[in-house]
Amino acid sequence: MRRAALFVLLFILLVASVVVGLAWLLGTLLGEQVLIAVLPAIAVLIGLVLVIRLVRGIGRAAAPLGDLIEASGRVEAGEFGAQVGVRGPREIRALARAFNAMSARLAEDTADRRLLLADVSHELRTPLTIIQGNVEGMLDGLYPADVRHLERILAETRQLERLVEDLRTLSLADAGALPLHREPTDLVALATDVVGGFEPQAAGDGVVLTVEADASCVLDLDPRRVRQVLGNLVSNALRHTPAGGRGIVSVRATADAVELIVSDTGSGMDPDSVARAFDRFWRSGDTAGAGLGLGIVRDLVRAHGGEADLHSTPGEGTVVRCLFPLRPGGLLSSDGP
Repeated sequence: MRRAALFVLLFILLVASVVVGLAWLLGTLLGEQVLIAVLPAIAVLIGLVLVIRLVRGIGRAAAPLGDLIEASGRVEAGEFGAQVGVRGPREIRALARAFNAMSARLAEDTADRRLLLADVSHELRTPLTIIQGNVEGMLDGLYPADVRHLERILAETRQLERLVEDLRTLSLADAGALPLHREPTDLVALATDVVGGFEPQAAGDGVVLTVEADASCVLDLDPRRVRQVLGNLVSNALRHTPAGGRGIVSVRATADAVELIVSDTGSGMDPDSVARAFDRFWRSGDTAGAGLGLGIVRDLVRAHGGEADLHSTPGEGTVVRCLFPLRPGGLLSSDGP
């Protein structure tokens, strides 16, 4: 409003200055009597020209605003992603660029939400179908209610429970409400415990799992959430490492952080897969699972104030690094082995 008022004031001053200047010039050239006769006509002509210029300027400024209003109506009607041309005064151009970015982000979020609903529906449908088929078979007398069939149903209910818990974790992370119950935690001992739980599976797959650490690292973490991080990473490493390969969990302390690194000698990933590795519900090829593991890893590490990254080369394996920054006070303990 201040700018508009200043513009109108300057316009009035400009008109007055032009009229006074021309009056002085004509009075000097033609004399006072002639000036008095033609001055009203000259003033009207000058005012008319300036008003026409003003109207045209307002029209040029109003046209981009009309585009924005029209595009806003399209977005309101559900046409997400509507764009407008970037033109007009500087402020209008900035507004148009902001609108285009907002509309594009809205379209992207809408597409992601639809894809998420489709993926969740698919992941829930599979175990539910298996459970329903087995129960109906038992009721119809096709299957006996024996241990084998009941264990199959129990396994699928546990799969449903894991999927629901993963979705809950992602939802809390998106809302910035993921609870962390921090306590002094020896990350090396925690890694050793998690790897020990996977050793029978690794032995059955012919994969060697080891933990490498120069010292114990006790820092302020949520042990349940970090155990979830380790479990997802070790599970992924075993899934993609053939017999005779290795999986290594390393814990290293630096000056301002602790690095948790899980590496394997598996099949590796191509550049496109690496770029999308942390995307939710994204799976490479015929990979099993819901495609939530690495997304949860990233969100849990970020909840601790850290960051996760992944490096991989086809045929050479994958390395996932989780960086946990030290809180004020640094390591609570760092003893020799």
